[in-house]
Amino acid sequence: MAYRNLLVDDRGAVRRITINRPDKLNALNRETINELGIAFAQARADDAVRVVVLAGSGEKAFVAGADISELATLTPLQAQETARRGQAMMLGIERLGKPVIARIQGFALGGGLELAMCCHLRIGSDKAKVGQPEINLGVIPGFGGTQRLLRLAGRSAALELCLTGVPIDASRAQALGVLTRVVPADQLDAEIDKLADQLAASAPHALRGILEAILIGGECGIETGLDYESQAFGLVFSTEDMREGTKAFLERRKPNFTGA
Repeated sequence: MAYRNLLVDDRGAVRRITINRPDKLNALNRETINELGIAFAQARADDAVRVVVLAGSGEKAFVAGADISELATLTPLQAQETARRGQAMMLGIERLGKPVIARIQGFALGGGLELAMCCHLRIGSDKAKVGQPEINLGVIPGFGGTQRLLRLAGRSAALELCLTGVPIDASRAQALGVLTRVVPADQLDAEIDKLADQLAASAPHALRGILEAILIGGECGIETGLDYESQAFGLVFSTEDMREGTKAFLERRKPNFTGA
């Protein structure tokens, strides 16, 4: 499929989806949201794709936010539908069943931070800045910011970032759990490629089981979550990945060592 706002390319089992609106700092408009939904649906359906890297073009921003010129024209009902459309797209990324890595080289603000937070791993350069500045426009986060920031960073940090609208640097974002790792800007792509290759070489059914146990089971009470985990644990025992992985481990194990 030809996209107007995305670039899509594959490197082995790793698919890279790049939001390509550098003149708008990759701001999310309606068309881009729709294209992201399609691109990730295609990645989900393609068995050759094991890992997805989500990036923004240029060096200034991953995604600087939603497209304000478009938002300013919405009626209350249209705004609610826009929020639901963006939330659905981002939930689709979160529930992809394959690891998604966000490459954050600069600003990830508003809708950009919300998009990053729905990814499973967020690797930022030391120049990255993240925040939820919607309060400065007289609105609130609408693409899941209040909910995912709460779950990642806790209530105190979520309230601070959303109420003040002040961005934070990469170091503090990592300390809060908003960024998974922070690396020097000139090492960002090498770090992401290394991580993506490691994940792409891992058992895909086990990766999916881990993602679902944490993302879905983790939203339940502990008893329900443990039951979800045990079911996922049992399911991977039906896969060839498990049999091959166990066999390879036993062949290379040290004498008298049986641990995982």
